[in-house]
Amino acid sequence: MRGPNAPRSHTDRAGREWARPIMASAPSPGPRTRTPPLPPRSAEVTSSRSSIRAPLSGRSPPLWAAWVGALSPRWRRRRRGMSMPVPPLRRLHQAPRHLLVCEKGHTRHPRSRHAAHVRDHAYNCRVSFLIPECGILPEVLKSSIADVGEYYLVRNLSVHELVAHEFIDAFVKKGSCYALTYNTKIDQDNTAALLPNGKLILSVDKDTYEELGLQGRPSQYSGKKVMRYIITIDLTDPGFHPDSKKHNRVLWALKEKKPLEFDFLLAWYNTGAEGSTLMSYFSKNQIQALKPKITFSTLRDLQCPVLESNELQGKPDESCSTEELFEWLGAVWNQVSLDNKSSSFLSTYCCPQPNTVVEKAFLCTITGFIIPEKIIHLLEQLCCYFGEPKLAYWLTLTVHGFADSPVSWRESEHGFHKGGENLYNFVIFRNLDYWLQMAVGTNDDCPP
Repeated sequence: MRGPNAPRSHTDRAGREWARPIMASAPSPGPRTRTPPLPPRSAEVTSSRSSIRAPLSGRSPPLWAAWVGALSPRWRRRRRGMSMPVPPLRRLHQAPRHLLVCEKGHTRHPRSRHAAHVRDHAYNCRVSFLIPECGILPEVLKSSIADVGEYYLVRNLSVHELVAHEFIDAFVKKGSCYALTYNTKIDQDNTAALLPNGKLILSVDKDTYEELGLQGRPSQYSGKKVMRYIITIDLTDPGFHPDSKKHNRVLWALKEKKPLEFDFLLAWYNTGAEGSTLMSYFSKNQIQALKPKITFSTLRDLQCPVLESNELQGKPDESCSTEELFEWLGAVWNQVSLDNKSSSFLSTYCCPQPNTVVEKAFLCTITGFIIPEKIIHLLEQLCCYFGEPKLAYWLTLTVHGFADSPVSWRESEHGFHKGGENLYNFVIFRNLDYWLQMAVGTNDDCPP
């Protein structure tokens, strides 16, 4: 049964229903060095658009709770009726905040935003889809998976080569170019990323920022003592031409004053160009063409929650809610047993009620540097899967972003904190309705 504090859902002009379900979440894995203890028993749960209070259980949380995008509490003390911030030392013992945003729509609606949300999430490291009641993948889907395409790893590439006008004219202005530093840690190292809209994002420490002398802004996750800065350079700005003072200043700072050099992941999308262009342009550098890793598996006798496309919040004894499905998916991806056996010392989690057992379900995972255009094509083919009668009532497509990317959605700053989570999941129903679930961790803005 749901209490009076259950999150509300709303419907806009396009017929999309959205809601912001909020629930308590367990701590993510430690900030690379330590694991925080469990949080207190109760707390206040808040979000940017709605506020509720929910109790937290004192027992051990599920092992996959870090995967589940939920809003964890922001702990406060109450004194004389006023809310006071928690002292910094006590924050070490707090659970990090997680946020899950849900949206409902129809893939064939003229105002559907499902493709726009995929485009806004530029850097993706893993794509997975799950199809219940499917043992053999259709040939159309197999060809879509094979068409994910190559990406490139360029070693020791200087950042100033990305602001050269030869590169801008050949790639940035003639397609969607993606670049992301490889094997860098967003909370420790200098990092860089080139977005498909032509904006170069530099996330640098204080010393590097002062040496570069370029205009930027403090990172919103630095705290009171600013130790990290964000520099944004628009390569498509009309004033950023070869003879402009702005271009010469940026080139001098990155080439002579403070050269920055990284290993980069690169990808370029242009329907009218050959894929070997990047390889030929960086032929003087150490460049390597890579293909995504693809794995297939069949899950037997899988317990699946019962879903209704028009019920985001679910109905008691009739259908499960969107947050229950999201937690269930986390257990499936992490291969957690759903049996809830008394002999299990790892997990007491079980599939939410009501549920049904499917004889087999097909699971596919693609790992690599995957650009949004390829994900949109795969999503469209998954929608076409229901073009013929199928036993499955729904399927899912889950996309994980890079934990150490400088941005998550659009140009929103992204931080690692204790997990660096940024991911989204589509639930496509047989009638082509969809649920979109977008989840981020502590150091992230609310998804669009």
